[in-house]
Amino acid sequence: MSVVSGVLLAGLVLPVAGGIGLTAKSTAEDFDDIPNDFKTPPLTQATQIFDAKGGLIAKVYERDRTVLTADQMSPFMRHAQVDIEDARFYEHGAVDLKGILRAISKNAETGTTSQGASTLTQQYVKNVNVEQAGDDKGAVLEAQRKTLGRKIQELKVAIKLEEDLPKDQILTNYLNITYYGNGAYGVEAASQRYFSKSNKDLTIAEAALLAGLVQNPYQYNPKQFPQDAQARRDVVIGKMLENKHITAEQAAEAKAAPLGLNYKDPQNGCITAQAGMGFFCDYVRHVVKQDPAFGKTAEDRKKFWNQGGLNIHTTLDPDKQAAAQNAVSGNVKVTDSVSAAATMIEPGSGKILAMAQTRPYGLDTNKNQTVVNLNVDQVMGGGNGFQPGSTFKPIVAAAALEAGIPATQEYSSPNKLEYPTMKTCEGTWKNDGRPKTVVPNESAGEKGPYQLKMAMALSVNTYFVQMEQEVGLCAVKQMANKLGITSKASGKPLEEVPAMALGVEEMSPLTMANVYATFAAQGTHCAPVAIDKITTVDGKDVPVPAGRCEKVFSDQTARALNTVLNGVTESGTGKDLGLDGNRQIAGKTGTSDRKRAAWFNGYTPQLATAVWLGGPAGGVEMRNITINGKYHTEVFGADGPGPIWRDAMNQALRGAPKQSLPMADIPDPVTKPDPANTGNTTDAPATTPTGQQR
Repeated sequence: MSVVSGVLLAGLVLPVAGGIGLTAKSTAEDFDDIPNDFKTPPLTQATQIFDAKGGLIAKVYERDRTVLTADQMSPFMRHAQVDIEDARFYEHGAVDLKGILRAISKNAETGTTSQGASTLTQQYVKNVNVEQAGDDKGAVLEAQRKTLGRKIQELKVAIKLEEDLPKDQILTNYLNITYYGNGAYGVEAASQRYFSKSNKDLTIAEAALLAGLVQNPYQYNPKQFPQDAQARRDVVIGKMLENKHITAEQAAEAKAAPLGLNYKDPQNGCITAQAGMGFFCDYVRHVVKQDPAFGKTAEDRKKFWNQGGLNIHTTLDPDKQAAAQNAVSGNVKVTDSVSAAATMIEPGSGKILAMAQTRPYGLDTNKNQTVVNLNVDQVMGGGNGFQPGSTFKPIVAAAALEAGIPATQEYSSPNKLEYPTMKTCEGTWKNDGRPKTVVPNESAGEKGPYQLKMAMALSVNTYFVQMEQEVGLCAVKQMANKLGITSKASGKPLEEVPAMALGVEEMSPLTMANVYATFAAQGTHCAPVAIDKITTVDGKDVPVPAGRCEKVFSDQTARALNTVLNGVTESGTGKDLGLDGNRQIAGKTGTSDRKRAAWFNGYTPQLATAVWLGGPAGGVEMRNITINGKYHTEVFGADGPGPIWRDAMNQALRGAPKQSLPMADIPDPVTKPDPANTGNTTDAPATTPTGQQR
């Protein structure tokens, strides 16, 4: 036995050239090159996402872990783990020669390999290797392989580690990295999981229970196998007494104590978010994984997110979120065939203040849950978007006003119009179809001439097509780009076609809310902002993307747009959507082809909100339909999403000071259209495949 032991020890502690391919020289060099990750491992931790008032939205993690310092840990926990795992930890080096001899002798007697001889430091090194493997199953298996080569590599690192770190620090690192079952990594997560308290507050019995889990977290799981867990706990308590870390009285009292579990299920991910905040939580995740501010490559950003340990403070206002959520949930049932979504943005900053939708965040389709964020573009976790209908017309007006076309510009605005030839950025668009594509107004009597104020109020299709022809498709596209519309919601490029003016290219509510926030901010466009500040768990600031704001059109254009959009809510298609206290507003209704989407987008100086209503997949025609128990022959922007917008804005602005929008003096035409020719002034869309609606 002595001879065999000596040979094994020599091979483990001082590996020689042979099948493993190690030499004394290479071993010495390897000892000098221990990666820093073993000294201070970059452990994955939980990230917490907070709203703008400091409330917790959700806790997300790849591994549930909170790293503690030694003085934040229970002394009972530290003693219990050492006593059961490696009682001579403070007496031996990285290799416990007595332990190895004892293991060889015990295994020889029993004919098994049940008795191990790894020191706590060696176990820690193995855990670091597993941690570094992450979610790569192959790498994890490799890190756990029980081969002589792997054992020697771990020993080499352990020996060097004990030269560089004090024992107390190695123990602290071990207690932070070790797995305690039920998704809990490290002693703090384990304490919260099983006892709903911090590790520093554990009793002797509780600390002993956790320490006993390490050997086999499944077999000693106190929820599934309480008797086995208690027996293992008592073994640990006995070891603590044997090593004089507790008295006989304390040991007896601890063994007499019940398990005393106060188990708390893992609360991980955006699915745990409250008050409908799950979709915004998911949007934050997409921001971190896609913004170059958080890493040069996609892999870098994924690693940053998975590493965790962040406190992410967001722009989400919980009061406005509640207002938006109450509005969409109060006007559309989860079980309805259609859904509603609303986004609120602060003008002048781009801060996303609310993001709500009727369908709850989750994976259970039987409960009408979804993880598709209907408020955002596909790349940010959304779908393909929805046709914004006439809510796109103000963009055409902005392009025309910036090009010098006056707000009093009059067009013939016939009842029907063949799409005319138009200039694009690359050439010319021609209506070459046979028969030629025609755009109609809503009713046979609706015909001009009209000026901008009345055309916007009544949402006259042919007026905006004629305006689009004069300013050119390229100018409209360029204005859309300045307002943040650089592609469709699906990521496909915008198409320079005349029906663009009528809102046939799919957008997301976030995109349209940001357009109208730019109108409210007098032409200052700010990229949407979801993250205000990020700190690490140890208090260090993480740089976040700076707000990007730019003046994209003049104050004169802004005042004109305020005036014509205020007219929509005073005497046009949105006249029934006034806010409490006669608060001044501006906005635009919109309805898409075949009633598959309806919108109302509007603003005050303090707040811009876009509301969409339709089938989540875009395929529900809102005719002869019941929504929230109310029957609709047809759904338009004013009577579908309009009331949702009004409810959301009333609650969100309750108590806020009234502010006025800067307005322009746009004289009415000398000769007004014959009232008999104005047709139906409700917000009703055209039903041809070419376009648009009101």
